[in-house]
Amino acid sequence: MIYLNGDFLPIEEARVPVLDRGFIFGDGVYEVIPVYSHKPFRLAEHLLRLQHSLDGIRLQNPHSDEKWGSLVEQIIASNDGDDQYLYLHVTRGVARRDHAFPKGVIPTVFIMSNPLLAPPRELLATGVAAITADDNRWLRCDIKAISLLPNVLLRQMAIDAGAMETILLRDGFMTEGAASNIFLAKDGVLLAPPKNHLMLPGITYDVVLELAAAEKIPCEVREVSEYELRTAQELLLTSSTREIMPVTRLDGKPVGEGKPGAMFARLYRLYQSYKQTTMRGSAKILEVHNR
Repeated sequence: MIYLNGDFLPIEEARVPVLDRGFIFGDGVYEVIPVYSHKPFRLAEHLLRLQHSLDGIRLQNPHSDEKWGSLVEQIIASNDGDDQYLYLHVTRGVARRDHAFPKGVIPTVFIMSNPLLAPPRELLATGVAAITADDNRWLRCDIKAISLLPNVLLRQMAIDAGAMETILLRDGFMTEGAASNIFLAKDGVLLAPPKNHLMLPGITYDVVLELAAAEKIPCEVREVSEYELRTAQELLLTSSTREIMPVTRLDGKPVGEGKPGAMFARLYRLYQSYKQTTMRGSAKILEVHNR
């Protein structure tokens, strides 16, 4: 069951006009929200990021946070599975094809649910491969826009190379993955690129930094050079659907010892503990202690 412009209906029955600006121009934004035990994970933060994206494309939010929360609850209840991930999609609406913003147009709102599958244990045990490529995307990567063709092409480069992800480089510095945020670990210090217009501010990225601060794991948020990327002892990939995964090969070469390291093991354990704490109704980071 999906939601489309005020109606709940089977996805097979959903229809969007061909003149929708999302179809014609990619003029819209989206969010992906993980759901654990029928509870949306960090919903407030996801809705805040949605608002940032809408502001970035100058589109008024069609709903209040309360209305979004109600729609999310109904979609979760209307679909099978304790664990799901929700896709929220807002476009500028249907109008005559013209680059200029149309006036008096109602935005298109679409929400669907898919099963949320945990990363395979074998990949967590062995790690995944990644490649690098120049970051040739636009300069507003902080907007979660539906026009994802550059990301699609960059991610396909990784698939063609037998890898999980493409890590992006711009002017000698790492930005993010084609569909993820990237962390480095070296000498017990966690390194992360700063939030700016060149990367999407990941919700899981935030959780990892909060956990690191709460656990007093040394952490530096700053520009990360290509040299630091290639000489890291550990690389970590984070996203809402893949949580935290170790990258153990980069451009065909081993990362560190070529196996998941101590930083990944610690942060993965802390993340799972935090997730369980959140699902029990208390999301206070400081409730997650060393174990």
